[in-house]
Amino acid sequence: MREGLKIFKIGGGIIDDAAELSQFLTQFAQVPGHKMLVHGGGKGASQMLADLGIEPKMVQGRRITDAPTLDIVTMFYAGKTNKQVVALLQASGVHALGLSGADGNAIRAVKRPVQDIDYGFVGNLPEGSINAQLLELLLQAGITPVFCAITHDGRGQLLNTNADTIAATLARALAGQYEVELHFCFEKDGVLRDINDDTSVIPQITAQQYQHLKAEGIIAAGMVPKLDNAFAALEAGVERVVIENALKINEPVKTVLCRSN
Repeated sequence: MREGLKIFKIGGGIIDDAAELSQFLTQFAQVPGHKMLVHGGGKGASQMLADLGIEPKMVQGRRITDAPTLDIVTMFYAGKTNKQVVALLQASGVHALGLSGADGNAIRAVKRPVQDIDYGFVGNLPEGSINAQLLELLLQAGITPVFCAITHDGRGQLLNTNADTIAATLARALAGQYEVELHFCFEKDGVLRDINDDTSVIPQITAQQYQHLKAEGIIAAGMVPKLDNAFAALEAGVERVVIENALKINEPVKTVLCRSN
């Protein structure tokens, strides 16, 4: 029987709140077996850009990453934020290793081609972008990898890459070696039927139901790319995808995504 692996992704809202981050990491430390963590950057990078007189540019919720912006997000994501998370995990007894995609050639991306929008130094993750052999060595050595949202192209260029995409791509790449559970953790208890009602969590969503919920506008905006990534991971062999509250990962209320009924 293959060993289990749980991959957790946390968003910026948790990163921005020191008390909530500490609470999540305390729960994460108690998760048994092999695990990995992927984190976004939070609002700190945007604040640092503003402090330096560089206006943050966002289009459809995605950051435009020009050269000065890349310098700042690399310092903030791969430096301050990543090492802070790792230090807190070490304090909780987790043997964690902070990584960008460049470290050990862990995640090799390609620069997003310019189409309607030039996103700048932003990375897409093609098939074969994950160094699964390296990650398997780390996991078998009892090390918990902690990834930020910075990757590289193999030619010396760092790239800013969506953390949801990184988490889903890691899950897909390791599904052949492990029974992978992918957990997207944010500030809600799961996918909500009514965005204004925190108690309207949909406990289970199949691929077919997802299409209906999108068509009805119940699932929209930033939740769509998250669930697109999630269902692609399921189709690629990931065992289970969970959408849950980052502060309640040990509680039963959450949304579980399924391939079919």
